[in-house]
Amino acid sequence: MNDVVAALEAAGLEVRADAGTRGMYASDASLYRILPIAVVRPRHADEVAAALAVARETGVPLTSRGAGTSVAGNAVGRGIVLDFSRHLNRVLAVDPEARTAVVEPGTVHAVLQKAATPHGVRFGPDPSTHPRCTIGGMIGNNACGSRSLAYGRTSDNVAGLELLTAAGERLVTGYDEAGKPFARGAGPVVAAARAVLQRHLATARTEFDRFGRQVSGYAAHHLLPERFDLTQALVGSEGTLAVITQATVKLVVDAPVRVVVVLGFPDIVAAGEAAPAVVAHGPTSCEGLDSRLLDVLRARRGPGAVPALPRGGAWLFVELAGDDAGEVESRARRLAGDGIGADALVVTDPAVQARLWRIREDGAGLAGRAPSDRPAWPGWEDAAVPPGQLGAYLARFDELVATYKLTSAPFGHFGDGCMHVRLDFPLDAPDGTKVLRDFLTDAARLVGEFGGSLSGEHGDGRARSELLPHMYSADAIALFGGIKRAFDPGNVLNPGVLVDPDPVDADVRPAGRFPLEALALAYPHDGGDLAQAVHRCTGVGKCRADNSAAGDVMCPSYLATREEKDSTRGRARVLQEVVRGELAWSDPSVHDSLDLCLSCKGCASDCPTGIDMATYKSEVLHQTYRDRRRPRSHYTLGRLPRWARLAGRMPRLANLGVRLPVLGPFLLWLAGVDRRRSVPAFARRPFRRTFRPATGGGTPVVLFADSFSDAFSPEVAEATVRVLRAAGYEPRLPSGSVCCGLTWITTGQLDAAKQILARTVAALAPDARAGVPIVGIEPSCTAVLRSDIHELLPGDEDAAAVAGAVRTLAELLAQTPGWTPPDLSGTEIVAQPHCHHHAVLGWTADADLLQAGGAKVRRLAGCCGLAGNFGVEIGHYEVSVAVAGQQLLPALDAAPDAVVLADGFSCRTQVADLRHRPAVHLAQLLDRGLPGD
Repeated sequence: MNDVVAALEAAGLEVRADAGTRGMYASDASLYRILPIAVVRPRHADEVAAALAVARETGVPLTSRGAGTSVAGNAVGRGIVLDFSRHLNRVLAVDPEARTAVVEPGTVHAVLQKAATPHGVRFGPDPSTHPRCTIGGMIGNNACGSRSLAYGRTSDNVAGLELLTAAGERLVTGYDEAGKPFARGAGPVVAAARAVLQRHLATARTEFDRFGRQVSGYAAHHLLPERFDLTQALVGSEGTLAVITQATVKLVVDAPVRVVVVLGFPDIVAAGEAAPAVVAHGPTSCEGLDSRLLDVLRARRGPGAVPALPRGGAWLFVELAGDDAGEVESRARRLAGDGIGADALVVTDPAVQARLWRIREDGAGLAGRAPSDRPAWPGWEDAAVPPGQLGAYLARFDELVATYKLTSAPFGHFGDGCMHVRLDFPLDAPDGTKVLRDFLTDAARLVGEFGGSLSGEHGDGRARSELLPHMYSADAIALFGGIKRAFDPGNVLNPGVLVDPDPVDADVRPAGRFPLEALALAYPHDGGDLAQAVHRCTGVGKCRADNSAAGDVMCPSYLATREEKDSTRGRARVLQEVVRGELAWSDPSVHDSLDLCLSCKGCASDCPTGIDMATYKSEVLHQTYRDRRRPRSHYTLGRLPRWARLAGRMPRLANLGVRLPVLGPFLLWLAGVDRRRSVPAFARRPFRRTFRPATGGGTPVVLFADSFSDAFSPEVAEATVRVLRAAGYEPRLPSGSVCCGLTWITTGQLDAAKQILARTVAALAPDARAGVPIVGIEPSCTAVLRSDIHELLPGDEDAAAVAGAVRTLAELLAQTPGWTPPDLSGTEIVAQPHCHHHAVLGWTADADLLQAGGAKVRRLAGCCGLAGNFGVEIGHYEVSVAVAGQQLLPALDAAPDAVVLADGFSCRTQVADLRHRPAVHLAQLLDRGLPGD
């Protein structure tokens, strides 16, 4: 290993060989875990050649990797992993007239679309991972996506490739002006490939290209002498034949009008049977799913997560497209009225269409939790059959699943005959991998019986390559071996895939049990098992995308650094190494991966699988520093409410101390605060000292006056009191001093946090049990009382009662009979919801309230970047500002006269610090509109 790393470094390559990086890259989005020797991030094609030379000379494998979203194990390997996504990720040219683009292999699909769209063209294939998957990865797998009925597979959309063979020879493929395929360079390889086909002509002509989604194996029919199209033959070869350094792809003109028809059916079998009749209407897309997937979505995100659908237990989402709105709508109405389904709905609103497609795009992540509420795994996730056989196949497949006592939530490209599914294999059981092997074998036999393909778009990888004999003859398998040896006689490129495959049940990442003792948090949604919690991450990589268009937060640190270690997935992979016992809690790699986690909880709501990295980070900090000396900021910022109470006794002195020329900077350093940060002033009169209950007869409500509102922003708490009273409530404070323990939680001081929260629950529980609402002011503290309370005080009935009584101000007002918001018409608002508000509490009530008041609101996605103690700590300033620059700062600069609405104290502090603008809490905005103001 050291020799390989040394050789790579001597070649001047960017190499990562630390334990954390190797752990991150040991998995993709599949079941498999294979530790590489090193990860190389090439900056240009010459460095790809240099890494390939080291692999040949040292005799270690080389695996190409894009976004790491492969669900079949195509992007993991035991030797050198080339990460193309870090540097080789540019769109080099767009030619609108020729309708082509030239890209590097690490180019993200969405980046290509962004470059092409202004020219009125786009890349046709659009897999559900399009915000983060790379073009090189799509070429490797021959990806298709939901609109393949219109645009075909990736192989139909590639105009040329530049590659390196295993021997390091440059190979260029493409088409001449007459459309005839050519191959330049690597003469011996090309000749050997031609010779192989001569020995298997009958097989190549009869066993391949039988239907559109036959993706498994090599595309040997493209090597027939009457075709010999190396461009198409190499697409879908999963990095086993050559290494792509550049690609020319075809672009298409996108139809401007889209209408979606949703057809309802009694069950998924009926939906599958109906798909060919739907395809006869000429749709661009025909996607199927059933109630099992929607039930998972509703359980995760509430009943409002699913738009209104036609009657039924299964549905086809059908998209029709064209140039003329009237013509497309007419086609949609004909389809809806054709009697194909039990019920139909025509959707013309683009916003509703987007919600429907988001369900489908999040399918792989949502299906990561089975209907049994157990983890569901890939492995048999994209088989395809001829479309006319789909209904019968789905019925038999459900029978097979039931035979193994598994559960699933199928969905997929029904118009193409392709079904996606994840299954709750009992991988934590002693015989778990045997069940996996037996099921995959029986499933492969079933697909072979229907004349189908083990893979319809994801490739075979490590999950299915061993099973190819159930689909192909012995002569076809021999043909694959001959093709591999022609291109890669030394078996350097991605060995274990397609030819001489690894066993399907080898190197299974989640196999076995990984019990951890003395955990501080309860993990109630994962049976108390941190290993199960961190293995929620299926690797689909949504955290590597900019999800702001959907209003999401995840993952601000990755967007700031573009480093895998700073993504939710990268962190989850490192923590999987911890639960396996490969890395200690205190390992520098663990803390390096978690250092830039803002604890924003964006992943808790936005990750389709429900990863909650903020919670896991708290556990790591607790385990690392339990009974040990902590970082300075843990004693200062981590115990801020305690210091704030002390400062509240002499606020002028406290404020003076941090502003004195010499003493101030020293105190900030001592507290672990970056000197570039301004420190909010302590209020001269904390809210709790000045609050006086009224004697009126309003409906009682408990006001949870958190430490931030009390010590720094009493004006917010005072405005909340006035708004509540105007709405007919009489707020009162809990008896004694209460605190949610948030700062202790985020710094991993969990024993203290439990004690603090238990005292608070004791103070709040009598009112909660009496049905008195508890209204929070600060979103992060309110979120603790609603969510984190279950992690810290599991099984505590009083804690459950408190959690159930907690309301945001907007939620309470929305439930108040007769209450209407003040007139906000003419008010332009830039709204920055606190991340915990978005992720835990939900901002819908706030949005509805503002809309009812007539305000013009621009709701920002993403995080403000301050995130409690994160943005003020030494070492975090640059990332904090970069995160603010993703959404917040551009919005503020674009609307200099708008009201800035930010309920979070940290959000308001960030706005004041970076733009010197005031920001208001919702209570303050409403208070302004009260009569007499």
